[in-house]
Amino acid sequence: MTTKDTSKHPCFNKETAGSCGRVHLPVAPKCNIQCNYCNRKYDCVNESRPGVTSGVLQPFQAAEYMDKVLEKEPRITVAGIAGPGDPFANPAEVLETMRLLNKKHPHLLFCLSSNGMGILPYLDDIAELGVSHVTITMSAVDPAIGAKIYSWVKDGNVVYRGEKGAAILLDRQLAAIKGLKERGIIVKVNSIVIPGVNDDHIVEVAKVAASWGADIQNIIPLKPTADTPFAELPEPTGELIVPLRKEAKCFIDQMTHCKRCRADAVGLLGDDQSASLCGTLQACSKLKPLEALNARPYVAIATREGMLINQHLGEARSFQIWGPRESGGYRLVDTRTAPAAGCGPQRWTQLAALFKDCRAVLAAAMGETPRMLLEEHDIKCHVVSGFIEDALKALYESGDMRQLGGRRGGIAGACCTGTGSKCG
Repeated sequence: MTTKDTSKHPCFNKETAGSCGRVHLPVAPKCNIQCNYCNRKYDCVNESRPGVTSGVLQPFQAAEYMDKVLEKEPRITVAGIAGPGDPFANPAEVLETMRLLNKKHPHLLFCLSSNGMGILPYLDDIAELGVSHVTITMSAVDPAIGAKIYSWVKDGNVVYRGEKGAAILLDRQLAAIKGLKERGIIVKVNSIVIPGVNDDHIVEVAKVAASWGADIQNIIPLKPTADTPFAELPEPTGELIVPLRKEAKCFIDQMTHCKRCRADAVGLLGDDQSASLCGTLQACSKLKPLEALNARPYVAIATREGMLINQHLGEARSFQIWGPRESGGYRLVDTRTAPAAGCGPQRWTQLAALFKDCRAVLAAAMGETPRMLLEEHDIKCHVVSGFIEDALKALYESGDMRQLGGRRGGIAGACCTGTGSKCG
C-alpha cells in the first residue's frame, strides 16, 4: 500500500489548510438516523452545511468527477465521503467508490464522515482500502440527552426512538472509535453544540471520546435549518463556543478552523470551489454506467488519411478505431476492413459485429438504414466533419456533436439507398 503523508489533511491539521485541499464525493444519499437539526431537502450553491449537495453521484461517476477535479485543482490531497446522508447507510456505493479511487489515485488521503451507526461491519474493509481518517459525529454521551437530538435511529429494518435509539447509537459510536483506532485510523469526533440541549454536556463528550482513543474533537455550532425541530434555536456565537473548546482541550485536541462543509465541498477550506464546479459535478452525474462504457471504449471513424472525418459510411473500405490514452488525448488503436459492398442489410449487421467494442461510429455521411441497424446494436451514429481529434474530444468529454455536423442530408439522401448495393 502507498505510504501517505497524513499531515496533508487540512481538517485534521490546521497548518496545511492553506495549501492542501479536499473534495467531498456525494455518493451516499440515504441516512440511518434522523437528527433534529438536519434537513437534506434544500440546496443553495451559497450555503455551506453538511447534507447539502448539487447532485448525487454513482461510484463510477465519482471517479470521473475526481479526475476532473484534480485537473482543475491539483492541490487536492484528500478525497472524502460525507453524505449527503451517511456513508454506511450506503455501504456498497461508498466501498466501490473507495476501490475505484484506490486504483486510480492511491496517493490521495481517503476520509469518511459518519454518524457511526452502521460502520462496524465495514471496519476491516475501509482499513484495507487505505482510509486514513474517519470522523464520527457524536453530540451526546448520555442517552437522555441524545433522545432530544435524534428523532430516530434505524438498525437494519427496525426503527428505534427516544432513549433506546440514542443508547444504541452511542454504543455503536464508541465501538466505532475503538475499532478504528485498533486499525491505525485517525479519528475525529464532531460534536454539534445545540443551545439548551447539550451545550453544558459537550465537555463530557470530549472526555468520553478521548477515553476511547479519539484523536481530535471538532466542536461545531448548530446551524439552524428550515423545517427541522431546531429551526428556531439560536445559532451559538463565539461567546459560547470558544470557552467550550478551551475547556475540552484539556482532554482532547481541538479543531478550530471548520467550515461546516457541504457534502460536495471541493477546494481549499478557505477557497471553496463547490459553486464553480457545480456544473462539472452535475455533468458527471449524467454519465452512463461505467460497465457499458468499458465494454465499448472505442470509436470507429470513416477517414481517408487518418486526420479528417471525410468518408461516407458506405464508401469506406476500412475504418480506423480510436480510443483514449491513459495519459490524456486519443490514439489510433486499430484499422479494420469493412464488409464487402452489395450484400444488402446483412452488410450492416456484419459492420455492427466489426464495431462490437465501439460506442460510436463517425462518418461524413450515411444512409438511414445503416444508421438504424447500427443503433439497434447500441452503436451511436454521428454524421460529422472536421478533425478526428476535435470530434473525439467532443464525443468523450461532452457528448455534444452539434457543432461538428456533416453533410447528412445532401449526401446520404442523394446517393445512398441504404441497401449496400450502391456503396463502396
